[in-house]
Amino acid sequence: MNKTVYEDYKYCMQDTGNLYLGAKYTINEIAENEDILFKFRKVCVESLKNGSDGDDSLETILYYMQPEDFRVQVLKQMRAKVRVNIIKEKSFFGKKKKEYVTEFMSIPDLVSMTKDEKESVGLVIQELRVNKLALLTV
Repeated sequence: MNKTVYEDYKYCMQDTGNLYLGAKYTINEIAENEDILFKFRKVCVESLKNGSDGDDSLETILYYMQPEDFRVQVLKQMRAKVRVNIIKEKSFFGKKKKEYVTEFMSIPDLVSMTKDEKESVGLVIQELRVNKLALLTV
């Protein structure tokens, strides 16, 4: 029997100002991946791994973070943003239609939402965007 590996949303991209990471990466995979910036890998192992298992994905860590968590302060220092899908209701000619909309959400906005609010808007975390210049200050 072949084991299939889920590789969607496991990517690392960078441009001149930002680092983009897919949300399905686990902390252990980030630590082992040489394509990801060394500084970010070090921050993940030292700071983001606190309070969670190394096999937790970025998606679960970001989804269940609490406002008083130390990881929130680290991500705010890196000026991180999260790309999410949420369900928004739009009306076309009097007909209401629900559709998924992709947008970037700041860490304080994401953490301020309760679990029930996240479930009600159908929040799905896609990627983490980190500012490279701010990463140097951590």
